[in-house]
Amino acid sequence: MRFCVLGGGSKGNATFVEAGATRILIDAGFSGKEVERRLVAIGIDPASLHAICITHEHLDHIRGAGVLSRRYQLPVLANRATVAAANGLLDNLTEAVLFETGTTVTFRDLQLHPFAISHDAADPVGFLCRANGLTLGYCTDTGIASRLIGHRLSGCHGLVLECNHDPEMLANGPYPPALKQRVRGKSGHLANAEAADLLRRLLHDQLRHVVLSHLSETNNTPGLARAAVAAMLTAAAAEEGAPVPQVSLARQDEPGEVVILREGAWNR
Repeated sequence: MRFCVLGGGSKGNATFVEAGATRILIDAGFSGKEVERRLVAIGIDPASLHAICITHEHLDHIRGAGVLSRRYQLPVLANRATVAAANGLLDNLTEAVLFETGTTVTFRDLQLHPFAISHDAADPVGFLCRANGLTLGYCTDTGIASRLIGHRLSGCHGLVLECNHDPEMLANGPYPPALKQRVRGKSGHLANAEAADLLRRLLHDQLRHVVLSHLSETNNTPGLARAAVAAMLTAAAAEEGAPVPQVSLARQDEPGEVVILREGAWNR
């Protein structure tokens, strides 16, 4: 299994996942042309995709889904509430495959399990992607790290995890009060320390790579996000001998690194 966050943030989100002969996108929040450009940048022909999976209906997650579906004859997997709330952007698809949140869907070589998260959307989900004994967890756009989220993400070999904002930067930044409240609320986004606390609960000796994603360009910096997680990992290793996974950061302006997960032999 391999994956790459093609871009993560308020301007657009998309993640490429490959398992066996199956290639999908989780979200397509850039224009179709930009998603294509980013795929080509990591050596992937957009015509080789097999599906797009949607987490929720916000524009930075679905902007390019319709055009890509039509251009490459791709099914789009989403739950019914997300399609209904998408203001028509998910209506004219090559094929809509509706799933129920909490119910595993088998798609080609992948088992996809959509699980509930806490965000101000109709029925937002994260995903577990399972194949060949490996599990990738994907969880962004959640205001709280619930017990359900912790339970679902336990045992993953790779993670894409939200690390959205620094509370001090948010408090002192340019956002209007209502937007600040939205971001820090239970249906908003995880702060750096909250993401680090969630990750500490998820540490185990088979978790090899974590990508911190959906960093706010206004209310966070890569250095602050990385420092919060690094401090937690250092403390966990010192106190409990916890294993330390590799950590990388997704970017808004270009694809991140392509991460390869192999059963029994771990490489980037």
